[in-house]
Amino acid sequence: MKKYLFIKFMFLSLMLSAQDQLKGVILETSSGKEMPLSGANVYWLDSSIGAITAEDGTFTLPYKFSYNQLVISYVGFKTVTVTVNENKYIKHVLQASDELDAVEITSRKQATRKSYLEASNTFTVTSAELLKAACCNLAESFETNPSIDVNFADAVTGTRQIKMLGLTSPYILIATENIPAIRGASQAYGLSFIPGTWVESIQITKGTGSVVNGFESIAGQINAELVKPTTDDNLFVNLYGGSNERLELNTHFNTKVSEKWSTGLYLHGNTHQKKHDVNDDGFMDMPIYNQINIMNRWQYTNPEKGFVSFINLKYLNDEKQAGQVNFKPETDRGTTNFWGSEINSERFEVTTKLGYVNPEIPYQNLGFQMAFSHHNQDSYFGLNLYDIEHNSFYSNLIYSSIIGDSRHKVKTGLSFTYDHFDELVNTTNFERVENSIGGFFEYAYDNLDKLTMTAGVRVDQHNRLGFFVTPRFHLRYTPWEKSALRFSIGRGKRSANIFAENQNMFASSRQINILNSGGKIYGLDPEIAWNYGVSYLQGFNLFDRKADVTFDFYRTDFQNQVVVDWENPYEVNFYNLEGDSYANSFQFEFNYNVFEHFDLRMAYKYYDIQTDYTSGKLEKPLVPKHRLFANTSYETEVKANGAHWKFDATYNWLSSQRFPSTDLSATQYQLPDETPTVGTLNLQVTKVFSPKFEVYLGGENVTNVRQNNPIISPDNPFGSNFDSNFVYGPIFGSLYYAGLRFRIQ
Repeated sequence: MKKYLFIKFMFLSLMLSAQDQLKGVILETSSGKEMPLSGANVYWLDSSIGAITAEDGTFTLPYKFSYNQLVISYVGFKTVTVTVNENKYIKHVLQASDELDAVEITSRKQATRKSYLEASNTFTVTSAELLKAACCNLAESFETNPSIDVNFADAVTGTRQIKMLGLTSPYILIATENIPAIRGASQAYGLSFIPGTWVESIQITKGTGSVVNGFESIAGQINAELVKPTTDDNLFVNLYGGSNERLELNTHFNTKVSEKWSTGLYLHGNTHQKKHDVNDDGFMDMPIYNQINIMNRWQYTNPEKGFVSFINLKYLNDEKQAGQVNFKPETDRGTTNFWGSEINSERFEVTTKLGYVNPEIPYQNLGFQMAFSHHNQDSYFGLNLYDIEHNSFYSNLIYSSIIGDSRHKVKTGLSFTYDHFDELVNTTNFERVENSIGGFFEYAYDNLDKLTMTAGVRVDQHNRLGFFVTPRFHLRYTPWEKSALRFSIGRGKRSANIFAENQNMFASSRQINILNSGGKIYGLDPEIAWNYGVSYLQGFNLFDRKADVTFDFYRTDFQNQVVVDWENPYEVNFYNLEGDSYANSFQFEFNYNVFEHFDLRMAYKYYDIQTDYTSGKLEKPLVPKHRLFANTSYETEVKANGAHWKFDATYNWLSSQRFPSTDLSATQYQLPDETPTVGTLNLQVTKVFSPKFEVYLGGENVTNVRQNNPIISPDNPFGSNFDSNFVYGPIFGSLYYAGLRFRIQ
């Protein structure tokens, strides 16, 4: 039987080799430049033979002489039918709906793109969406997105923490250009290490991700696509200044070195040197800091031979000082004069991506990814010392092809990872090496009319996690026009880096306890979880304007979890899960183009997150059960010289959240069971003078909502009750900013 299947597969492969293929590229126009359009639908009229364009806008389709009408479509663009009389390379620029004649029903290109055809629940946040806020770094890029929650991890370090499906960022695979980036030592602060202007778009996948990207994804995947030397501006400058005296400068230089080589130099610097104490508790409301971030990016393109390559060199130096206003590192470090903290990080990265498309058989392509990073952090928090050095190597080889025709796609490949951690926690040294080698296979069936399916499996051999299998499955079904019903299921497994991921615990007087000793990571077992999800997207017209609604429900069930237990106010305890731990997430989202150039987005989100602690089953602390979200955006008509105005407003309301128990604390340090509700409003106005120059003015938390006492026992920070981890809302209050953007294309 096996021999028969092998012969059949070889026969199909020979048939494929003999089959004619039509290939081409689909583009869009952005800021006067032609840019690849990924996710566009390309299919033969009156057939089920089609494809979705790749990240570089390219596609391949089986070709017969009888196929002569090619349909190209994308939400927010005019659907076109191209006549194909011969098998030649197709290049087509789709026209945005707002560029059509007045007699057409029009809508602007969507700032957040949702696909009706992809099997996974993935949507793309474009540069237009990112510009709705100051977006100084990746951590601040999700303020206008209802699917990602953003909050401060503690009241001292100013670290922003993101959550998806109610789970914190360690359960999310965060990548840059599909290479895992925010992990290990960079988990706590790494999102602030990616400047917002470097990001071209962000793809967010809810639920389990693809097996191609690894086994660690549990709650979802966030992938940041960086700007490219060939499509970015020759010169770009972004200058930002805030009322808190934060200053930031981003500069991009791009040039074409030769016919096939282009390079870009990206410089980022930010500084904040003003000590603020709005609530008069003696502690700075935000740290003072300096950051220098440099990236040199090289791009090689040889379409004749089918090669494209990227090489990135990055260097980062980030220095933070937090704590009491009167703290001076040169005299007070290591003493009890004043409580202070310094977090100094230095990071170096090299990443490469090489892609090859066979010119003779264009549906066959080979990709190779490789990344090396060295991360060193020296830090202390009062009398707590935490240093970490992390060397990481990642490689991934991916081969893609089709079976029969473009409806049946396969990906297979091998990956290898290596991580060396060296941590010093006060006086205890923790050192370990993790390495794994794995293989994966993914099959995708794509019938654009009704059904899309992706089924994948990977096997890995890990020196600490052992041998294990990771299955992932995504299904999309279209019951009627402009609809997408999706289902997903998958398994994830990961090592919990308990110190790097929970550095906020050092900004307290809690004793740190690890209650298990039999596991291979700090004495703990690996985390294992299954994620199940269902989602429904429906597009429709409301009063002759475009609208859509989305309902989704996801559940994460942990087979094992490293429980972080804050229920004793004098301790933080880590132990393996005994019992149940799950996270249920429900979200409803409504998008509506109310009238010409005015968009409305509203969302409601509900969380039910429960864990069995040693003290019993409890809701996860500091997670709101309910969240309301609203975003409005309006643009005036674009004049002949490109001038126009843009207005954006975002409102977030959070229900009460459970505080960790303080019953054992002295009476004056006890907190209520739940927090108050919180509502914040952000505004931004942008004046575009021309395609080259624009200025923006905005405000965050303009209603000046503030948590009055975010730190427990701030007057005695070296006492046993000091804790800065009970943060549920804004600390600083209102913040206003202004900036400018200048570009030469």
